[in-house]
Amino acid sequence: MPSAMVLLMLCKIGLRGTLKTTFSGKMVNAVLGDEERGIQDKEGTEESILALLGIAGTILNLVVIIFVYIYTTL
Repeated sequence: MPSAMVLLMLCKIGLRGTLKTTFSGKMVNAVLGDEERGIQDKEGTEESILALLGIAGTILNLVVIIFVYIYTTL
C-alpha cells in the first residue's frame, strides 16, 4: 500500500510540472498592448451600434406588420 501512495505522489508532481510548462507560454499571449486594446474597444462600439440598429429595425418591421394587418382587415 505505501508503494501505491508513493507512485501517486510522483505522478502528481510530474503532472504539476508538465502543466506549468504547458500553460506558462500561453499566458504571455493574453497580454494586450495599447494598440490591440484600442482595436477591441472600437469593435465593441461597432457591435453595440449594430445591435441597436437591429433592434430598431425589428421594431419598425413589427409596426409595419401591424399597420398592414389593420389596413387589410378594414
